[in-house]
Amino acid sequence: MSDHATVPRRAPYLQPQLLAFVMLGGAAGATARWQVSAAFASKPEHWPWATFAINIVGSLLLGLLLETTLRSGPDAGWRRGIRVGVGTGFLGGFTTYSTFIVETDRLVSTGHLWVGAAYAAVSIIVGVVAAMAGIALARTLRQPRPKAGSAR
Repeated sequence: MSDHATVPRRAPYLQPQLLAFVMLGGAAGATARWQVSAAFASKPEHWPWATFAINIVGSLLLGLLLETTLRSGPDAGWRRGIRVGVGTGFLGGFTTYSTFIVETDRLVSTGHLWVGAAYAAVSIIVGVVAAMAGIALARTLRQPRPKAGSAR
C-alpha cells in the first residue's frame, strides 16, 4: 500500500480551487440573473416572467449538467470542477428561490392570491419537469454510437 492511498483527502468545500470555481461561477450567475431581471422587469401585480424563466432554464440546465457529468465518469478532477463551478456556482447564482418567494408573497399580500398561488405551484411543477427533461436530454445525448462499419 502506498503512502498516497493512506493520505486523507480534503473535503471539497475545503479545497481552495473548488471554492474559487463556486465563487466565480456564482458571481457570473448572479450577474446574469440581475441582467435578465432588469431587462424583463414585471409590474408588481403581474406574473414575474423573468424569475419564472430563470428558474425553469436553470432547472433544465442543472438536470442536463448533473446527468452529463454523472455519466461521463467519477465526480473528481475536471468533472468535479465543472459540477461545482457551473452547477453550484453559476446555476446556483443564476436561479433564485429567494426572489421566487418574495414575488409570491408580494402577489398574495397585494390581493392577487390566485396569481400568487398559480405562480408558486406552476414554478415548482414546471421546475421539476424541466430538471427531468434536462436529465432525459443528457441520457439521449450520451447514448453510445455504433462503431463505424457495424450493422445497426
